[in-house]
Amino acid sequence: MDYRKQKNKTKNIPHKPGVYLFFNINKELIYIGKATSLKNRVRSYFSGQKTPRPIEEMLHEVENIKWEETDSVLEAIILEAKYIKKFQPKYNVLGKDDKSWNYLVITKEKFPRLEAVREHDLQKNLSSSKSLNPKIQRLSGQPIDKRFVFGPFPGLNTTAALKILRQIFKFSTCRENQEKPCFYYQIHQCPGVCTNEITAADYKKVVVKPLAMFLRGKKKNLLRDLNKLMKIASKNENFEEAKRLRDQIFNLSKIQDFTLLNKSFLEIDKEKSEQKNIRIEGYDISNLGPTGMVGSMVVFENNEAQKSAYRKFKIKTVAGQSDVDCLAEIFERRLKHDDWPLPYLFLIDGGKPQVNKIYSLAKKYNLHIPIVGLAKGKERKRNDLVIENANFEKQKWIHENLTVLIRVRDEAHRFAINYQRSLRKIK
Repeated sequence: MDYRKQKNKTKNIPHKPGVYLFFNINKELIYIGKATSLKNRVRSYFSGQKTPRPIEEMLHEVENIKWEETDSVLEAIILEAKYIKKFQPKYNVLGKDDKSWNYLVITKEKFPRLEAVREHDLQKNLSSSKSLNPKIQRLSGQPIDKRFVFGPFPGLNTTAALKILRQIFKFSTCRENQEKPCFYYQIHQCPGVCTNEITAADYKKVVVKPLAMFLRGKKKNLLRDLNKLMKIASKNENFEEAKRLRDQIFNLSKIQDFTLLNKSFLEIDKEKSEQKNIRIEGYDISNLGPTGMVGSMVVFENNEAQKSAYRKFKIKTVAGQSDVDCLAEIFERRLKHDDWPLPYLFLIDGGKPQVNKIYSLAKKYNLHIPIVGLAKGKERKRNDLVIENANFEKQKWIHENLTVLIRVRDEAHRFAINYQRSLRKIK
């Protein structure tokens, strides 16, 4: 495969959430995927580095790549599910693992609830109640309507998804006529089913209908309808309802959902392969005065320095002696190099201010890669860790490999100092 040719097709892909679509030479859609960063995910397929991801077996068939941006990861997950269901791309279907694919179901009862269901359990329920209307079966003792089954959602973190959807739509999981309000009512995430403050008809109007529209991928239509309803409520001086709608519109527009994607078997395999060849990038600034500031990037793989991958930076945009701003400049310049492979973690010679600055840039580019700061103190005798963007397993790895990280930090410092001295000699 000509990876360079395919990689050139990814130049215009944005660092945004969304779905990507692979087509073969016959213009047939053969695979659909989702991503928190479309550019990073699609380019990873054509980096030329072999990983055990099964999907890579079909990459030689990819002739054209298209993509669609979304406002959030949650919407990317919904759009992927919609397209898989509609187009049935052969490599999505062939790669399907029934045990790991999840669905979201709105139950058919007086006050419907939203439940997460594994495909195996869903199919068992749908096949076990043949006496019911073909559209209506049972799940956990409650009827379900096939029109209100959404998915499949490969790799979805259903716990996180339900939490986000409850915050936006306030669906109920409590019972009527409870002796006291439920927990979610107390934190303003239940519309009052437990306290008899909402009728079944109003519940379906303000909860179920908008929730179903969103899960069908009709967010734009939903926002249009909610804005109309808010204006009507305000005109009728129903200010409490207008405020509820305003808050819902805001929450729909600002979905925070970076935790939604579980590690699928593809991602786990990729991470295992990376563990054998972990790449660490270390950064430092040499600042021996208000002018001539420089930065360094060093690279370690398998605990060994990869000097051919080292990079030097002359600071171009920062005036004064701000290590934080200098680090930000070189880090952003580095991120514009899509031809450089992304590391297992970024290591910063510095403490919390430096790490916070780099973390904010990583978020801007939708990078979910650990950022580690090693504060050294005046005499370089301290090794205080500051960690951002790392899950439990990666935090564990960081603590277990502290001696390696110290080597990387010290090498970044040495390389920056040597570059500074070489420039001063030239002058």
